[in-house]
Amino acid sequence: MSGDTATFDPRTRQLMAVFNDLFAESCNTLLSGGGEEPVYLPAEGRLDCHQLIFRYDYFSSALHEVAHWCIAGEQRRQKLDFGYWYRPDGRSVSEQSAFERVEIKPQALEWMFSVAAGHRFQISADNLSEDIDASDAFATAVAEQAQCWCVGSLPTRAALFAASLSEVFGRRDYLDPCHYRVDVLKY
Repeated sequence: MSGDTATFDPRTRQLMAVFNDLFAESCNTLLSGGGEEPVYLPAEGRLDCHQLIFRYDYFSSALHEVAHWCIAGEQRRQKLDFGYWYRPDGRSVSEQSAFERVEIKPQALEWMFSVAAGHRFQISADNLSEDIDASDAFATAVAEQAQCWCVGSLPTRAALFAASLSEVFGRRDYLDPCHYRVDVLKY
């Protein structure tokens, strides 16, 4: 993990600043880049803070990790990587199906954050070595979840983050459901 953000592109530094300005003090959580793999590290001591680490300086990785964090409840945020099951690249068809079931909400939020930040979203099957793409049913479920949040309400931390992203990056139309259609997805 790199504490030196000078090597990150300006947009990634802005993204980190948005998150850290919102949540460093209020939720004792910092967003950091430079990880070989993304990971959430809960605080270990009273004076320590939680670390949400995204892969290298990848903007999309940061958005995805923030999406998981926004969905995780208080108890999950006390566990390494939120205590979620994760099988890395190389999942079987049945494992891929289980992966897709738990990734609907995080990927829908990532998509919304991407639109708010003016960043291209690409749905991820996260299973390159098995050459298993995201299923059509998964893509549809992610789009439907994003559309539901457009007309309903986002989780509290996600709403704060998305609104702040839209202010900083100038994309105020991120709640327009027309952004979240399967036919605009890349997968």
